[in-house]
Amino acid sequence: MGDGPTSAENLTGLLHAWRAGQVEAYDRLFTLIYPKLRTLAARCMGGKNPNDTLNATSLVHEAYLKISGSELAWVDRVHFFALSARVMRQILVDHARAHRREKRGGDAAKISIEDAVVISPAPEERLLNLDEALRNLAEIDPRKADIVELSYFGGLNQTEVAAALKISEPTVQRDLRMAKAWLYRALNQPDERL
Repeated sequence: MGDGPTSAENLTGLLHAWRAGQVEAYDRLFTLIYPKLRTLAARCMGGKNPNDTLNATSLVHEAYLKISGSELAWVDRVHFFALSARVMRQILVDHARAHRREKRGGDAAKISIEDAVVISPAPEERLLNLDEALRNLAEIDPRKADIVELSYFGGLNQTEVAAALKISEPTVQRDLRMAKAWLYRALNQPDERL
């Protein structure tokens, strides 16, 4: 995550101070975490259309507002960034759903069935499909879904995922391999029962 032990401890201290109501901690905290949140937002957005109304900066600001207004308590910086990733993912999913609803209004281009087989889904559809697959995985195996979310949306490395979930790194590696295989199958063979 690019933070040394001192800055990680400082960040955790600032998070606790902010949660305790120290206003000056908020300003220092935002300065420290903004670059990481911006990187996290860009990662969460993946191949999102740059002409869209939601960009990485607005995603960071919306997520930060939701987190700062929530009653959730975080343990440390890893937990805070994991929570941030989850909030950003949910904002993106909500945005994709709203965008899909707008498209259903009649502006959608009409294509033949033959062309539909060749065209890949829009980024919003891919995100919604991934979200649905992750929700299905979470019903079957919540830990594997958490590992995927922390790794890919949260940008945590395997050591940080292991610490956040209080499991060993080999367990993270094994579960991540299994989760990726399960998600690949769910996304590419949706009609099969998993």
